[in-house]
Amino acid sequence: KLRVHEAVLENNEKESGISVHLVNEVYDAGDVVFQTKCSVEPDDTPESLAERVHKLEYEFYPKVIEDLLNGID
Repeated sequence: KLRVHEAVLENNEKESGISVHLVNEVYDAGDVVFQTKCSVEPDDTPESLAERVHKLEYEFYPKVIEDLLNGID
């Protein structure tokens, strides 16, 4: 479950984040409806980065889903 965060750290990325996209018949090809990011800190571990990314999910997913259900882009 931490593989993506491990890859971010191994690649010395400066940012990570979340994307919400629509699902269609092609894997990961749906339109992106929302993105946000967080910084990767020099002392991050996969666990600390995962925690920061999860905070973004908890903060933004409910609003994005609500907006989609209400037809707001």
